[in-house]
Amino acid sequence: MNQTNPFIYASDDKRYHTWNFHLRSHFGHKVFKVALDGGFDCPNRDGTVAHGGCTFCSAAGSGDFAGNRADSLEKQFLDIKGRMHQKWKDGKYMAYFQAFTNTHAPVDVLRERYETVLRQEDVVGLSIATRPDCLPDDVVEYLAVLNERTYLWVELGLQTVHEETAGLINRAHDFACYKEGVEKLRKHGIRVCSHIINGLPGEDNEMMMETARAVSQLDVQGIKIHLLHLLKGTPMVKQYEKGMLQFLSFDDYVRLVVDQLEILPPEMIVHRITGDGPIDLMIGPMWSVNKWSVLNAIDAELKKRDTWQGKFFNETTMELRS
Repeated sequence: MNQTNPFIYASDDKRYHTWNFHLRSHFGHKVFKVALDGGFDCPNRDGTVAHGGCTFCSAAGSGDFAGNRADSLEKQFLDIKGRMHQKWKDGKYMAYFQAFTNTHAPVDVLRERYETVLRQEDVVGLSIATRPDCLPDDVVEYLAVLNERTYLWVELGLQTVHEETAGLINRAHDFACYKEGVEKLRKHGIRVCSHIINGLPGEDNEMMMETARAVSQLDVQGIKIHLLHLLKGTPMVKQYEKGMLQFLSFDDYVRLVVDQLEILPPEMIVHRITGDGPIDLMIGPMWSVNKWSVLNAIDAELKKRDTWQGKFFNETTMELRS
């Protein structure tokens, strides 16, 4: 058993390497992530690679809590900054291009939009959500330059390693493409965060664990573990109505996330361990809207088991390589 100190990355009595702890350790103070809509499209919607988008993706391109697309990036940033300061007095900011595919444009366009937010006061970093099939060489070269200038993360949506599921959700790229995208970024030392989703149509517990095991072996520095939540107006509603989707229960999700944390590298930064959506659009699971209850239950399960992130990582590595 891996006897790594369970509190090596502890913050607020957590047993996993939290994003908040990482940012405080790296910068020495609170850092807020400001979610923005950069006005981009998605190649899985506009016909570049497919039409319709991923079946779980909302009309806002998974940016339901990002800034208003109708506003300039500067206005979005200032509005969100103002709301954050109603709760917290001090901090710096990480600009997060969240909605749609944020490298799906010529480099000149990317440069203009990224530089706009980097010029804002107290912005210390940049996080860019995109797809692995939207990383042409000239874009990666520009990202490499940014990586030398600022604290940069690129977030890539994997969701699942299972190609059958990828077809069901219309992801429109395969796992080989994903690994190639990671390699292109890591060649320049760019930090990568992998997104996975628990509860996708047709996936059982072992399939979701297989996705986590695969991510644990990738050269990625962070992970976002999402709960699938079904929103009104998404293509997945039709799959739900056909009986192709069953929501995870609260207890099953909590146990699954703890199982996944146990097999991740202890140094991997956990950016997120659940997900929710706008309550007026939510079809289910409705328990997900109480995010703090989910987070607290995961903490409680970790303590109940006396376990922690990375506890079984060595065993996972040996099993995969045998």
